[in-house]
Amino acid sequence: MKYFAVFFFTLLSTIGFAQETVSTVPQRVSGYIYNDNSKEPIPNVNVINTNKVRGAMSDGKGYFEIDVQVNDTLHFSILGFQSLRIRVTNDWVKNKVTRIQLTEKAIALEEVVIAPFNLTGYLEVDSKLIPTKENYRYSISGLTQGYEAGEYSPNAFGKVLGSIFNPADMLYNFFGKNGRELKKLKEMRKDDTVRNLLESKYDRETVAVLLGISKDEIPQILERCSYSEAFIQEANDLQIMDAISACYEQYKVLKRN
Repeated sequence: MKYFAVFFFTLLSTIGFAQETVSTVPQRVSGYIYNDNSKEPIPNVNVINTNKVRGAMSDGKGYFEIDVQVNDTLHFSILGFQSLRIRVTNDWVKNKVTRIQLTEKAIALEEVVIAPFNLTGYLEVDSKLIPTKENYRYSISGLTQGYEAGEYSPNAFGKVLGSIFNPADMLYNFFGKNGRELKKLKEMRKDDTVRNLLESKYDRETVAVLLGISKDEIPQILERCSYSEAFIQEANDLQIMDAISACYEQYKVLKRN
């Protein structure tokens, strides 16, 4: 009887532990995305699994499907609405479908000031008045347009090398602490939905979410990698992500050596 009681208690403990164990097998969940005010479905919402770097988009009925594991985080974004992050729960995986509501943004239009160059109409004179940029252009594989780096690459090499031997340097802190997030850069290239999303965005929000940093840190990182101010301001999110990836790869090579 004594041994039976011990066996019974052990069996119950095992069953309870198994129920609490989070499954690592990918599951497919779905949902409908609505405007929380009008209750109308929202099409073309970008849905990204930030843990797996996989993406999806809602259809005309606001419906989407995406592969997940329990405790993954999904990031929902679309122009004109506040972005939303939701953690995947056991209940969602069990029920397969859920309802997501997004809130519209109150957007205030800013005043645009156009600064004239005070052109005279004479080509020889005006050609000297128009500011020129001496930024070097480089290409990123898979993109039709190049990008600008503010200074010639040997100086960029020196800055990255210097950060390796300076624990107080921003690149040292960023690349050292965010290695797991930076590994997502390679995974990003495998998903066309994520790449297409980043190529069409310029707000740095998705880049910040995927890398686990704030949007304010992105220009600081790129400046330390010697990218020009023009590139930092004008590049799309895919180019920004590829620029950070290139800088990180250079950092890893230098650190190994």
